[in-house]
Amino acid sequence: MRKAALLFPVVVFCLMLSASRIYAQAAHVAPHPPPVHVNKYKKKDTILVSPYALDTLLEAIPMKRAYFHDKIDKEQKRADDADGLPDWRVHYGNDSVGTAIMTHALLHNVDRIQIVIENMPANGRDAEAENQQKIRYLQALWELMRQYNGDPKPTPDFYNKLVANMHDMLIAANDNRLREFVVANTNVYTLDNGKVLLDNQPAVRSYLYTKMGKADPVMMARRLQDFATDTFAAAIIQAAALRAPDLIFNYATSTNDLLKNAVAATPDPLVQAIVKIATTSKAPLKALPLLGDVYYGRKTIEEIDTIAERPSLYFENLVRLKLENDTIARHIYTEELKYRALTYFVRQMNELHEAKENVRFSCIDSLPPGALYFIMIYGQDEIYTSSFLGTFKRMMERMKPTKGDEMLTSMHYDHFRTFIRMCAGYNTLSDFLGTMEDSTRTTLMTSFIAGLEKGKADDLEDAVDVADAFGSIKDSVLSAFLQHKVRENYELSYKEGSKKGVVVYSLLAMLFEGNKISGSDTGAAVASARLHLPSINKVPFNALANDSGIVYQQAFFFGDEDGVAAYDNYMEDFKKNPKWKITNDSFWTVISSAEGKKIEIYANRPLPEPQDEEATDSLIRYLDSNNIHPTIMIHRGHSYHLPFTLSKLNKQVKIVILGSCGGYHNLSIVLDHSPDAHIVSSKQTGVMAINGPIIRSLNNMLLEGSDVNWITMWHDLDEYFAKHKELLERYDDYVPPYKNLGAIFIKAYRQMMN
Repeated sequence: MRKAALLFPVVVFCLMLSASRIYAQAAHVAPHPPPVHVNKYKKKDTILVSPYALDTLLEAIPMKRAYFHDKIDKEQKRADDADGLPDWRVHYGNDSVGTAIMTHALLHNVDRIQIVIENMPANGRDAEAENQQKIRYLQALWELMRQYNGDPKPTPDFYNKLVANMHDMLIAANDNRLREFVVANTNVYTLDNGKVLLDNQPAVRSYLYTKMGKADPVMMARRLQDFATDTFAAAIIQAAALRAPDLIFNYATSTNDLLKNAVAATPDPLVQAIVKIATTSKAPLKALPLLGDVYYGRKTIEEIDTIAERPSLYFENLVRLKLENDTIARHIYTEELKYRALTYFVRQMNELHEAKENVRFSCIDSLPPGALYFIMIYGQDEIYTSSFLGTFKRMMERMKPTKGDEMLTSMHYDHFRTFIRMCAGYNTLSDFLGTMEDSTRTTLMTSFIAGLEKGKADDLEDAVDVADAFGSIKDSVLSAFLQHKVRENYELSYKEGSKKGVVVYSLLAMLFEGNKISGSDTGAAVASARLHLPSINKVPFNALANDSGIVYQQAFFFGDEDGVAAYDNYMEDFKKNPKWKITNDSFWTVISSAEGKKIEIYANRPLPEPQDEEATDSLIRYLDSNNIHPTIMIHRGHSYHLPFTLSKLNKQVKIVILGSCGGYHNLSIVLDHSPDAHIVSSKQTGVMAINGPIIRSLNNMLLEGSDVNWITMWHDLDEYFAKHKELLERYDDYVPPYKNLGAIFIKAYRQMMN
């Protein structure tokens, strides 16, 4: 709180009463206006304003509480100074509205709450009790500010509501209405503010924690440190174990005895099964996904430890849980399936792509067809074409005499649209459909199209799989059938009033037609117009250049062995080309055009991990401080580095070149950050020998000041790779923006829904 407010003279009290602003006008405040009292016993009515409504002090702050005000003021200053600008504003990035909300809540409103606390009536308490009460209130407000300063991802809405809740909760506490307030405001804001304000109200605290524990046990379990020794802790731990057994496992293996003992003391059988794994398994992290086997007594810990030692057997048991549809630890064994499909099978087959078949595919020799299915599904972002084809071939051989629809039934149709989309993309769909009777084949493909209107408006994964498949289906009879089903589902969605369904199916119909004609500039222009999108095959040069005509690019590299090799390969292309000049910084390299249009490329150096990410962050700070906003982003690294790159995208980015971005979630994240981006992606891991020519072609267009025309560029690349047949298979896995139907669908869907 500003010191001028703290020391405001008492002598202006009469003027203050007539001129003070009602606190409710300060934006956040009480659900009801403060009471106004009329003194009927004077000749002239006098209006008395509630002390809670005043925004100036009734009395100077006593020295014994000034220390606590200073603590709050210091936390406010920390919030103000966090952006390096001591301007009495709490900045929320470049969001002016968010900045205004944060500033008002954490600076202005917290100041006013300090005044409210000092002006509070004693309500029968003696001077010492009143002093201690107000110190507790100031400590609660100090904790709120400390919470903000320690929050890595604060949001304006949350802190605006938290400060408003603090104001109302303090008044309720001072008026002995705390229980009524908590019952009416059983929420996370009361929970946070109650850490101090409820510490001497055990019954009210128990009510709040118990109610919140029933409403959201996982959220409450994450706060176990706050109530681990309370009697209600066991019920919250028990409920959380069903939804987040990995969280309870983390507590069971924690070095924090408070958390560890709270879990160990919970008698629930599922919690005790988690404790048993944590304390007796030789490999508890591997055993946890098989929690259901321990809970139901299907396997002993010793048996699970033996299974975990053999990768193929362990993977088969994870698949078994998937096929049994086991509800215990479902998300844990599913995530483990994804991790092991990539780590132990897909990447191994990829690395051995030049080896003989019996060597390359030896890692999957013992696996049944269901396991092979999940390897393909969960390996979709990295699996090489030849790795998919080899795995698919073995799945088809081992599923005989089972028909395709029967196998999908046994898989509970888990991610079946993804599987069909992959089969279409790798030209194996006809083989899979050929195992079925005509009627069941029709039923399957009808299901492939149907039901896309279900789920939340932003749940588009299945629809994107269908859109992607459209670009790969060559069978004219099947294509015509699917088009007919799209029309049927559009009409059904229209009759049922499903906005999502109408938009999804109308877009699919347009994509079907547009895909037939978008191979030419004229056709792409028609398709873009039908979809109400900017050109899907061109990015104007002016959209990439800033006001000074400079095109800025940023390239991301990482410090592992492949990242260093990718950086060296990338730089070599510029070093031997007189059109470019290179300068080096300790953290990054700048590549500038020496002729043609002005282009500047900033590439972080692939320093040893984790310095590589520090180098990128230093580069981004440099770019921001110099008002440099890259419109082209290039990711050169393994897919597990991709989330870091995606987190750095922004609205200015118009072209994104990624090595591995075939999956819906990655496309969606790119377009969340960069809604206008044209995405160059691969169905598998990027290849230096292919990334290089693509980036070179792009830069040649930019040097000439030409619009980026993907159709022209890809035509030239087709001719180039036709002469380099050893790379042709891998090149075919790259998807240019005008053929990226998944990305086009997401863009058009968001446009139409808005």
